Amino acid sequence: MGSRSGSGSDWFRRWLLPGFAFKAVVIGGGYATGRELVSFFMPSGPLGGLAGMATATVVWSVVCAVAFLFALKTGSRDYRTFFSHLLGRFWPVFEGAYILAMIVILAVFAAAAGAIGAALFHWPSLVGSLILIGMITAVATFGNESVEGLFKYVSIFLYATYGVFLVLSLTRFGDRIAAALAAPAPSDGWLTGGLTYAGYNIVGAAVILPVVRHMRGPRDAVVAGVLAGPLAMAPAVLFFLAMTAFYPGISDHALPSDFLLEQLHAPVFRLIFQLMIFAALLESGAGQVHAINERIDQARRAGGRAPLSRRVRLAVTAAILIGSIFVAERIGLVALIADGYRWLAYLFLAVFVLPLMTLGLARLIGSARARAA
Repeated sequence: MGSRSGSGSDWFRRWLLPGFAFKAVVIGGGYATGRELVSFFMPSGPLGGLAGMATATVVWSVVCAVAFLFALKTGSRDYRTFFSHLLGRFWPVFEGAYILAMIVILAVFAAAAGAIGAALFHWPSLVGSLILIGMITAVATFGNESVEGLFKYVSIFLYATYGVFLVLSLTRFGDRIAAALAAPAPSDGWLTGGLTYAGYNIVGAAVILPVVRHMRGPRDAVVAGVLAGPLAMAPAVLFFLAMTAFYPGISDHALPSDFLLEQLHAPVFRLIFQLMIFAALLESGAGQVHAINERIDQARRAGGRAPLSRRVRLAVTAAILIGSIFVAERIGLVALIADGYRWLAYLFLAVFVLPLMTLGLARLIGSARARAA
């Protein structure tokens, strides 16, 4: 990428692609449908919810920046290498936690895809889940370039759709949004909600480590990390503002997005928005599975074996996704988010955030001081 003609793409890959990739992993089923936002932020009221979202954004930016710096220092391009440097012989603790989380998260995606298919086309929920799984498998099979291209183009579609959504919401019920923001409402719990939400999603910083290969040095890691938080949270803020128009009753809806779209009385945009959610599920699921494929690929290369073939990537992806479908069918979207995600937050704070912000940060500071000396 040393040529002038490639400089624009190079800048995008070093600074913006990590944030788009992090957003892709974070947005998933519950964020895109509004279910997560209702569960973690709406209980604190409109203003408290926004404060919680600001808290989560700051946590994401700080942890992403430190994680990217640590990955650069240790030459880590997959989560196994990263955690072998951070946790030493205890690195399998993270892998166990991540695999457990991935099953829950992919189950949420499958449940959300099934709910979208049922809401739009009155399909059995399994049909929408199977379509999503087929598309994730197709993307993840072709490796880094395929997944990163998906992050880029879906991000453009997603930001544009959320922007139009907010404009339509302000046009149709802007007075209700203003009234909800001005009305007194309980705002307690915003700090806990923000930290919990940040906690279980922060695993995305480890999932997207393959994009670190585009960074040239510490400055790129810091810039990309700082941008990752706002890039991931911006669509959620736009969505949350629209949802405040129907506070607190919107909390009772399993798919807040579909409820809001019905209030807009815009059938064409409703279809576009649901397609956007499906695309968000696709990029999120592809990112999760791609992390596993890259971890296996790096282990093979380190052992002197051939890189992971497309056939093996296909088999790994299909096995993970099919298992997750049946979890989704048995438990359901609301229960998965309300129960499973909170425990995952505590788990990742313990095995990722705490070691990174103590042991990892100390190592980075020590290395910087040694260079200065």
